[in-house]
Amino acid sequence: MDKLYIIAQKDQHQTDAISAGLALAKQLNLQAEIGCYSYESLSGESYYDNEIASKAQAQILADELASIQEQLHTLAAMDTPVVQNWCKNLAEHACQHVRPESHSFMVKSIHDSDQFLPADWQLIRHTQVPLMLMSNNPLNKARSVLMAIDLGTNKLEKQHLNEQVIAQAKRLAEVTGFELHLGYVVRVPKILRDMDILNIRTLVKDAYNKHQEAIAKIGIDNENVHILAGNADMCLFELSCRLKAQYLVMGIHQKQGIFGHIIGNTSEAILSKVRSNIVVVPSKR
Repeated sequence: MDKLYIIAQKDQHQTDAISAGLALAKQLNLQAEIGCYSYESLSGESYYDNEIASKAQAQILADELASIQEQLHTLAAMDTPVVQNWCKNLAEHACQHVRPESHSFMVKSIHDSDQFLPADWQLIRHTQVPLMLMSNNPLNKARSVLMAIDLGTNKLEKQHLNEQVIAQAKRLAEVTGFELHLGYVVRVPKILRDMDILNIRTLVKDAYNKHQEAIAKIGIDNENVHILAGNADMCLFELSCRLKAQYLVMGIHQKQGIFGHIIGNTSEAILSKVRSNIVVVPSKR
């Protein structure tokens, strides 16, 4: 059985990744594995000798493990393996440990509700499996899955990534029983919208007509297809809120270090405000 890797961080005060990850692993029929990450700057400090530093490290790890085991006991999941890690670079370790041949999914909560931590960005840029970053400000009564697809791409690589996003979104919708929606944004710079040069309604209507064959191939009802015109960050944010999306599934072209054409340079903007759990699907290397 493939594994779902749950990242548990020291001093994690936001969304409970462990309970959510265990529930998702059960739905996806994956074996949950918890990676517990701790680190304090002890070794090499002039104030401590090696013996004191080693004892302090051991105590920190013991406290963290006891806390997780207590939570697992409450969740009746004591058989879940816990891998403890004393390392400064959480993302580097997680991305090396979680590989497609052994793991199918990775889950992490966002530590800060206002912005992603550097570790989150590094995970996004280097993960080899789908990664879910859990919102700290989730929508109430969220009951849908929204997949962000680039219907307009002619590039083979992006088309393959679309297929991976669709497969992941369909699987989430199937196991959760949530309604599946598709979002596609026709990018229109703000300056053009403000100048009122383009007829936005005509652009959207033309996009619907142009991509009917692709939409039919995906196998999704037309009423669940949402084509918008504007900036991707605000369009997808507003759409995910309107649909009460529990999951927003999108692809990432990691060789660029940012999201691909769907999001472009607006990735940070949408990630900082979205209230859905974001599932990023990396392109296969």
